[in-house]
Formats: sequence, C-alpha cells, structure tokens
Amino acid sequence: MKRISLTQYLVEEQRQHNTIPAELRLLIEVVARACKTISHSVGKGALGEVLGTAETENIQGEVQKKLDIISNEILLEANEWGGHLAAMASEEMESIHPIPNRYPKGEYMLLFDPLDGSSNIDVNVSIGTIFSVLKAPEGMGQPTEADFMQAGTKQVAAGYAVYGPQTMLVLTTGNGVNCFTLDREMGSWVLTQRDIQIPAKTKEFAINMSNQRHWHAPVQRYIGELLAGDTGPRGTNFNMRWIASMVADVHRILNRGGIFMYPADTRDTSMPGKLRLMYEANPMAFIVEQAGGAATDGKQRIMDIQPHKLHQRVPVFLGSLDEVAVVTGYHNEG
Repeated sequence: MKRISLTQYLVEEQRQHNTIPAELRLLIEVVARACKTISHSVGKGALGEVLGTAETENIQGEVQKKLDIISNEILLEANEWGGHLAAMASEEMESIHPIPNRYPKGEYMLLFDPLDGSSNIDVNVSIGTIFSVLKAPEGMGQPTEADFMQAGTKQVAAGYAVYGPQTMLVLTTGNGVNCFTLDREMGSWVLTQRDIQIPAKTKEFAINMSNQRHWHAPVQRYIGELLAGDTGPRGTNFNMRWIASMVADVHRILNRGGIFMYPADTRDTSMPGKLRLMYEANPMAFIVEQAGGAATDGKQRIMDIQPHKLHQRVPVFLGSLDEVAVVTGYHNEG
C-alpha cells in the first residue's frame, strides 16, 4: 500500500478541492510538527522530568501540570515565526498572543488547548492537543480579542492529536475527516484513515456519572433511560465509557460511535458549562459534524453560537446523530 504523507495529502486536497491554500498548509504542517514535539515530551514522562504539577494556576483557575506549560510553549514558539499567523490564543493564557513585530504576519488565527486531559498525564492515560484555525477579519490591524469572536462555522480547519499507544493526528479542513499516524522511526505523519464516519446509532455513552446528583432534569431523564437498559423506554442495553480526556473520548466515538456529554449542572449557575467553546467545543464540533455526527449545547448547534469572550464555557453533547438528537430534544421540550 502506498504511504501518503500529511504534506502530500494537503497538496492533493488543494489540487482537487481548492480548500487549502499554501499558507494554511504550512500552518497545519507547523502545528503537526509541534504535536510531534509534544508527543516526544509526553512519551519521555518521568525520564524527561516532565510529570507532576508546576505549582501554578492557569487563567481558568486550574493547577497547571509541567507538561501543560511545556506544550503551550512548544506551540507558541513553533507558530510565531512562520509568517502564516496574525495571532494565537491558548486555553492556558489570559489573553491573545499577537505575533511579535520582528516576524511577518499572516491571515490566519490559531486557537489551541495545548494538552487536553491533564489529569491523566501522571497515570499514563491518553491525552491530546486540540486546535482550531480562523481567518483574520478583513482589514484587521493590531489583533484584539474581538477579532477571535467568530462562530464555529467560520473555522477553516480544526484537529486534534492524541498521544496514546500510537500518536495520531485527526484533521478536517471542511471536506471530511482524515487520520494520520506518526511513524516514530521515520518522524512523519502517514495517512491511515480516510473520510471517517461516526455511526448514526450507538449503544455507548460517555459522561462523568459522579456529577449525576447535580444534573438538570433533561440530562437526568436521558441518562435514566439509558441506564434502564432493555427493560426501559429505549429497549436497549447501553454501555458507559469515560476516560476524562475529551480527545480520547471523542477519538473513540469517531471510530466506533457513541455520545459524549459534559452538561451544565446546578452547582454554579453562573457557569453555563465546563468545556471551553473556542478551544474545545468548536474544533471538536467541526470534526464531529464533518464525520456525520452532531454537536449541540443541549439547545442549539455548537458551531452557531456567537462567542462573546475568549474563555467562554458551554455545555457539550456530541457524537452519534440519533442520540444527540434525543438529548437535545429533551432540553428543548421545556
């Protein structure tokens, strides 16, 4: 079987569909190269003295792991100088990161969660990097946070890397979803899955059951029906899977179906959800929709939400079409 590299795939995609201009291709390649470097650090673990916390908190008030900070720096440094970006934004930083004046500016803006699933770092469970690419607004001067306030439908590319038994890069540029596996010996990304499709029907769900007592009524009803099994209203036995790493949970759903849920709950009504719209929900929604699935906040399509702040949080329900439709329907009943 002929091996197709990431670069060859991007070039051929541009020739066939005219969706990946040279600047965007370079940007994706640089992000992929940064993910390769992060994978190397993750793979070293204790041998590279990168495990444990850094005794600092990020803008979200979360204790940072050493690898969170390392991954953030890798992505910033890799993307600063290439000339394809106007600015970046990271889940780990309070505000945006404009490209330094000594480097040329490009027409794209990059958002990323440098290391998703940090709680799993020290126990050697799959973690990942999530990224989203937007076009800079026409005539933009010095970038501001307002320039990033674009709905998910405006994304020109999104993807994630998962650092597991194999390191994989899952990518969409709006023309389906493809997966690349890192050949560690050769140091290259090789196309291993084309046009991934999420099955519309599923018998698996992913949710943090320890929060059950705090859920709102529509989620209580939906999960209650799933747990009732073949004697309940759904007439089907469902299995639960929960890795507590969004990248790993979504990767499983992409490959075999399922629904991933991180709902809002009653503990803090001022916080509408836990996951970040710009760094997690939007890129994952883009990928899932391109793979034939659906992604909502319980009420509406995630990618239609108009952002109003950089670190905005939203509830998330994504995955197999049929199940997302059921739980979203329960929210919209009242």
